[in-house]
Amino acid sequence: MIIDERKNNGGQADNYITDILSHHYLGSWKDRDGMIFDTPGAAVYGPKVMLIDQDAGSGGDFLPYSFRRMGIGKLIGKTTWGGLIGIENEGVSPDMDVVLDPVLVNKGRDTQLEAGIKELLSQLKSFKPIKLDHAPPLPTKLGD
Repeated sequence: MIIDERKNNGGQADNYITDILSHHYLGSWKDRDGMIFDTPGAAVYGPKVMLIDQDAGSGGDFLPYSFRRMGIGKLIGKTTWGGLIGIENEGVSPDMDVVLDPVLVNKGRDTQLEAGIKELLSQLKSFKPIKLDHAPPLPTKLGD
């Protein structure tokens, strides 16, 4: 998953976003009708990165700060502008510093998004999902 929070000028600290993004797979279950459900239900269990830039501030500083603090994934782009109370003039630095090249933008390319896609594809090579895609067979004998 790529979360693009560039140009996020904030408004509030959206910790509910990082709460959902940090959910880990706990298990699956099968109901009486044979439908399979995951717990927690609202989660993306694979790798995640967040795109950040110098135009993100206030809540746009807090979101990547909490993303990093919770260990959700890598930050890619440029340092946020640092307008959140408590981290003024410092901002949140990316794990991968990537310039948004204006010449390429004018040609329809986004170097920061491309870096995010490349990073996720790299992480997916070694990602081993633990989520079950089907339920085990039902017992056929009493006591199984």
